[in-house]
Amino acid sequence: MALLIPRQLLIKCRCLKNKHKVYFKHTMTSAQIRQKYLKFFADRGHAVIPSAPLVPENDPTTLFTSSGMQPLVPYLLGQPHPAGKRLVNSQKSFRAQDIEEVGDNRHTTFFEMLGNWSLGDPASPDGIGKAGYFKQEQLSWIFEFLTKELGLDPKRLYVSVFEGNYSVSKDTKSIEIWKHIFSTVGIDAKEGERIFLYPANKNWWSRSGEPENMPSGEPGGPDSEIFFDFGQNLLLHENSIYKNEQCHPNCDCDRFLEIANSVFMQYQKQADGSLTELPQKNVDFGGGLERLAATANDQPDIFQTDLFWETIELLQNDKSNKNYKQNPRPYRIIADHLKAAMFIIAAGVEPSNKDRGYILRRLIRRAALQLHLLEIPWQKAQEIIPVFGQIYSSIYPINISTLQQTIGSEILKFQTTLERGLREFNKLKSVDGKIAFDLFQTYGFPREMTAELAIQTGQKIDKLEFEAEFKRHQELSRTSAKGMFRGGLADHSEAVTKLHTATHLLHTALRKFLGSHVQQTGSNITSQRLRFDFSHPEKISEDDRQQIETWVNQQINKDLPVSCQTMALETAKLQGALAFFAQRYAAQVNVYTIGSSKTGIVSMEVCGGPHVNHTGLLGRFKLGKEENIGAGKRRIYATLET
Repeated sequence: MALLIPRQLLIKCRCLKNKHKVYFKHTMTSAQIRQKYLKFFADRGHAVIPSAPLVPENDPTTLFTSSGMQPLVPYLLGQPHPAGKRLVNSQKSFRAQDIEEVGDNRHTTFFEMLGNWSLGDPASPDGIGKAGYFKQEQLSWIFEFLTKELGLDPKRLYVSVFEGNYSVSKDTKSIEIWKHIFSTVGIDAKEGERIFLYPANKNWWSRSGEPENMPSGEPGGPDSEIFFDFGQNLLLHENSIYKNEQCHPNCDCDRFLEIANSVFMQYQKQADGSLTELPQKNVDFGGGLERLAATANDQPDIFQTDLFWETIELLQNDKSNKNYKQNPRPYRIIADHLKAAMFIIAAGVEPSNKDRGYILRRLIRRAALQLHLLEIPWQKAQEIIPVFGQIYSSIYPINISTLQQTIGSEILKFQTTLERGLREFNKLKSVDGKIAFDLFQTYGFPREMTAELAIQTGQKIDKLEFEAEFKRHQELSRTSAKGMFRGGLADHSEAVTKLHTATHLLHTALRKFLGSHVQQTGSNITSQRLRFDFSHPEKISEDDRQQIETWVNQQINKDLPVSCQTMALETAKLQGALAFFAQRYAAQVNVYTIGSSKTGIVSMEVCGGPHVNHTGLLGRFKLGKEENIGAGKRRIYATLET
């Protein structure tokens, strides 16, 4: 992406020398950094709040907590926080969008975000009271923390601010503040040399992105980032792909590392598209612990900090001829993905083919592939887990044995298909999206795994074309599936119709004997059997299975009538009809009722049909196998015998 920076403000990567004086060189652990940060802001009137769960509570819009700000959005929008206007914490976070970025020296999927917030109101006179604060306090404090608490050389710090656009002017206030801050340590901070101006795609925050994308009523504002300069000694040698490119704090050469970002939410989008100043201004700061640990120890590779290195050494001990220095990428992928998998499992997620479970499965399988390519036994994955557990034991205690069992079991299940899939892959002369999709369907290879194997065998992959082709075949498969299993049904045959009706009775029985928390989450019915997915935290006991099966057969033996009425969705809900897929329904829906006022109603559900006219036609109902399909979800099978 081209950056809107005057050419004269840019500097050549290869011309720079790393002559910075390091303030001190003793090792600082991540735990020390975390504690220093929390204490620093607690001493300035901030309430230390706990990390929110990695799987968000009561938020269906996102799969994982991806930043410290995410759980605090209601309070940033004006709702009072019970702990006050000044908050600080260390938030465990996960970003699935970074899975394919992992492998360089700075990207991870799981990380800790150190954050502090000011929820409106001007600062109190002493600067450390309970009222809020804004740009002056925030920028001064974070600079003080970095230079005095972590000991970073201010000469190696560079900052960015918002350059302004058609609706919001340049953030001159932050520039002013930064110039003064740097002057206190003897640095003449000039624009384009120490302070860099970037457009909205780099230095603007709102939930919807850049100002023009914000809907009416949404708050947002400019941000100011801090970068640490590792100097030319990192990647800027003769074979670097960036050696002749222009260098600046936000470029991709790895010389600079972003370590802190202060967001100033001071605007609100209006109906006419303009932005007006908010009466209540907020500060939202975030800094990755992993990156701060790297800079505090003058170590440009976050995987060589105490948060990762012990696990990587454990992996290296297995194959000395394939060590980290020669090829760090696979080691980074294994370490990051297994750590992320641990925390996702600890949050209650299990490997599956949907949503969070699928992301977890991708992580474990991608790590398993790298273990295989490095010729490291899969058991090493289980040995890594206690090491990570010890690193985080003081702040995030986790059940090691459960994690080892889940990750080990998933890798073992994947071993056979991995070996078969690799044999199949090795027969190929070229790889495209269709082949990737076939490998995904047959062997469970995520598309990025196939792309990675192709790259490792020297094939040039057009990523956009590759993914477009994969998605095209994926969509063709979905279209076929919709025609074959519309509404979860293979067809509308007599056998399928009977099993579909029996599904309603099963749903009622599950809620009757297990509890009203049971909700249908999916179904699939063929002429041979029904498959029913539902919410429930544990395996059904034998006693409950017997009661469910007996009750369903009792309703069948009563030969209850099955009737249908068309009504408004809201009316159906008011009458007590179950409707757990409201987003799929039209305004007018069909409500199927089993039973009547005379016999007693045993089931009432919004459904698209088809159904038998009375339950006596169904035959004998028999429950089959039951399995776990993810955190808090079960799957059960059943048949009808004539």
